[in-house]
Amino acid sequence: MAAAAEGLAAYRAVLRAARRTFSGDQLMLTESAVEIRRRFEDHRGLAPGSEDAVRALSEAREAADFIANMIVQAKRSPSGSFVVKPEKAHAGATLEIPSEEILSTLK
Repeated sequence: MAAAAEGLAAYRAVLRAARRTFSGDQLMLTESAVEIRRRFEDHRGLAPGSEDAVRALSEAREAADFIANMIVQAKRSPSGSFVVKPEKAHAGATLEIPSEEILSTLK
């Protein structure tokens, strides 16, 4: 694959991962797109096939995987717990926030 095409594919993969992960969260969608663009622009001048270019492409692929598989967005339910968005692998999972009483016993 040509260097430019490989870079474009990596860029699109990171944007797709962010779009899926942050769907419904306009602030995170916008900010992540800005940050992704900035990072790719920082590497624009790298020579195709150089060690730095290969490393940057590898980091972009890792970033896409990390965003898609390691970031979980949740919303607070009326009961006070956090509910994970249903399209994630952890569908229906909740995170209970411990009370101050429980936290004080852990100190």
